[in-house]
Amino acid sequence: MDVDTRLLRSFAAVCEEGQLTAAAARLFVSQPTLTKQIRQLEALLGVELFERSRRGMAPTRAGRALAEHTGTMLAGWDDALRATRAAAAEQGSTLRVGFEGGIINLMTRRTVADFTRRMPGWQVELRQNNWFDPTSGLASGEIDLTLWHAPPSISEQYNVAVLGEEPRCAALPAGHRLAAQDVIEFGELLDEPFVAIPLEAGQWRDYWLAVRERGGRPVRIGAVAHNSDEWLAAVVCGQGIGFAPEAMSRLAAREDVAYRPVRGLPPSQVGLYWPKGRELTPAMAAFVRSCRATVGFSAGPAIPGQSGWADANG
Repeated sequence: MDVDTRLLRSFAAVCEEGQLTAAAARLFVSQPTLTKQIRQLEALLGVELFERSRRGMAPTRAGRALAEHTGTMLAGWDDALRATRAAAAEQGSTLRVGFEGGIINLMTRRTVADFTRRMPGWQVELRQNNWFDPTSGLASGEIDLTLWHAPPSISEQYNVAVLGEEPRCAALPAGHRLAAQDVIEFGELLDEPFVAIPLEAGQWRDYWLAVRERGGRPVRIGAVAHNSDEWLAAVVCGQGIGFAPEAMSRLAAREDVAYRPVRGLPPSQVGLYWPKGRELTPAMAAFVRSCRATVGFSAGPAIPGQSGWADANG
């Protein structure tokens, strides 16, 4: 029987936290997503793994038996991944970089050329982030680095090499009552319907809906999009408005969409992110420097703990 390691990690987190809410926060997924994963694992194994009550989630006898082995299995898999990456790094390999929507347009051919100059024998593999995975593949090890627009507070969860800042703007259908304004006050948008990304996106859904800035005011959801093309189509069709990186106004300009600056909405921190506890490899450090040299943002702070590589890769 083949079982996705993601399901086992979800199971282990619920066992350790004793409740879905804390486990979901730890895994950076929504509670409905975590519930679905636990039920999927139970269906695969044909057993009930938890006793559910108002106090939380307690493993059943079968759940406790699985928990005794899960830690060893996951640790062994993590060791295998680290050994594989180390072996690949010794002979030159591929750096896997995730990106979100239009942010990839911040990079140019010069970025990749600069990286290959710094790291001969290496190539860059670009993968668009999956909105159904809030870690964009970092947690599973599918990618090495990811490019994100994010709040500065995310540095509490991930390591980051900051590339710069970029404002978040409002995307409205042409003809919208606010489209004629040069600048929109954030408060003017609070009652508007929004195009949201899926619940499975976790904290990213809240970030692009500006939930924190709303001060408890609920969001009206006009439509849910599952990829960037659906999102833009929903805006065009008047199903809702949305917030997007300012670069979208140039990179996805079209006559039926109005992009407007928003006063009162903090900018995004643009950077390259990787998991806490994972060593920054020479290839990852070289890619950071290549981005800083070519994407047009002012240089961010030094890469934590990597001053020697900064000198070597300059």
